Amino acid sequence: MAVVVNRKPLTFWERLYLPAIIGGLKVTLKHAYNTLILRKVVTMEYPEQKWTLPTGYRGAPYLVKDQEGSTKCVSCQLCEFVCPPKAIRITPPGNSGQKADRTNAEKMPAEFEINMLRCIYCGFCQEVCPEEAIFLQKDYSLVALSRSEMIYNKEKLLSLGGEVGGIQKWKHKLEEAKAQENFPVKL
Repeated sequence: MAVVVNRKPLTFWERLYLPAIIGGLKVTLKHAYNTLILRKVVTMEYPEQKWTLPTGYRGAPYLVKDQEGSTKCVSCQLCEFVCPPKAIRITPPGNSGQKADRTNAEKMPAEFEINMLRCIYCGFCQEVCPEEAIFLQKDYSLVALSRSEMIYNKEKLLSLGGEVGGIQKWKHKLEEAKAQENFPVKL
């Protein structure tokens, strides 16, 4: 069954479309005046000028190394489990024959991949990491020529991260708890 909608007929001015054309010309002339006469710049020259990022900006994740130059990740896979779009894939070492040339070397991941095409930059991976091995970049320009280049492997993630000192996350939390005197702990 069809529903008939009664519409009122257009007035003479509405049929001429003159009010709409005049309104559009007003907007065009206003933009031309601001651009040509006032020289008000509204366009950012992107490669030369960059946005100032807010303090809580969350960018793409990356891995960091310790002072000895090896990855701080111990393959706990918490970041993989907490990742909402399942963009992180960690392969634990198992019996892959990794050299035990440092402490906890048997826990280093055999493979660590982050699919940046799937990543939603939520920051859960950084929050959940007990070893402070994963951080978020302050860069917003991720570019690649193919989809396969947007899958970052362990080497690429480590090269983005650089070297960071020892674990500080737990030390700060223990200091806060000790300051509140509700947690008897010695540092």
